[in-house]
Amino acid sequence: MTRLAAAVFAVALLAGGCSTDSDTSSTAPTGQPKSASSASQSAAAAPSSPAPASTPSSTAPPAAPSTTAADRSTRPKAADATVLAVGDIARCVSHHDERTAAITAALLRTSPKAPVLAMGDLAYPDGSSRDYATCYRPSWGRFDAHLRPVPGNHEYRTPGASGYFDYFGTSAGPRGKGWYSFDVGAWHVVALNSNCDAVGCGPDSPQVRWLRADLAQHPSRCTLAYWHHPRFSSGEHGSDRDVATLWSTLEKAGADVVLNGHDHDYERFAPQRANGRADPRGIREFVVGTGGGERRVFAATVRNSQKRMAGVEAVLQLRLRDGAYGWALVGSAGAARPLDAGTGTCS
Repeated sequence: MTRLAAAVFAVALLAGGCSTDSDTSSTAPTGQPKSASSASQSAAAAPSSPAPASTPSSTAPPAAPSTTAADRSTRPKAADATVLAVGDIARCVSHHDERTAAITAALLRTSPKAPVLAMGDLAYPDGSSRDYATCYRPSWGRFDAHLRPVPGNHEYRTPGASGYFDYFGTSAGPRGKGWYSFDVGAWHVVALNSNCDAVGCGPDSPQVRWLRADLAQHPSRCTLAYWHHPRFSSGEHGSDRDVATLWSTLEKAGADVVLNGHDHDYERFAPQRANGRADPRGIREFVVGTGGGERRVFAATVRNSQKRMAGVEAVLQLRLRDGAYGWALVGSAGAARPLDAGTGTCS
């Protein structure tokens, strides 16, 4: 089977809910420095976007009534839903972020209610208000109504990540914290802050205490979480031990998918446990730092890595079903020719 045929076959299976892993790849061309005039034209042409079809959760979840399997079985099934995800996005010195913005715009035309999970390092170099105004807004500002962001380390180059919290306001969760949750279709989605030196990620930290309570009050069959620094990565930054408690807390609650950025590449892992042991009932991680930041190369390959791609601009499209999910990494060729695709089931 040719690579093109394999990609088309993977997309067909995504629509039908069968399991596959595609192995297609592509490299996008290097862009030229963007001019001030092109940035202003992008801002002027940016259409308004409808709000995502998601339900935010309080940072202090109230007590929920207990439910039984029988209760859940009689409830109507939630509709299938789509989310888009990417991190490491906007730089004033290149057009890479404008290319990923074009990909995102095309995907939103077919899924106009999809939330966009923006996984940190959104406005280089420092996440300042100036960086958001001059580097991020011209290319990605048109998606603000869709965005569900988390902060990266570059946001904290500005004290307290104030430029980030000022720009996104309540969409970024409680100021100074940056963690929150919401529901998309049948899935519960959790946004976390992996800048552990700033907010704490240990077992007794406010963030992890909130996470335990939130997961207990939202016992969904399928759970997705996202933050900036990957627990496991073959990229230049590598695996981050500081977020191990975030992973293990999610694992104990039966979470299914974790999305990260930070390393400027794409990497997909087999489901695994917090200790790195492969397990079909573990969590599958995707690193999607392909939003437009400076390109990087891979270092040593870590265990359970199934797919690695460097030098691409792409957005991850996730189709969330009741009990299952499908993924497609969409580059400049569009959703009909994904760079990587497959399906999985919830544990």
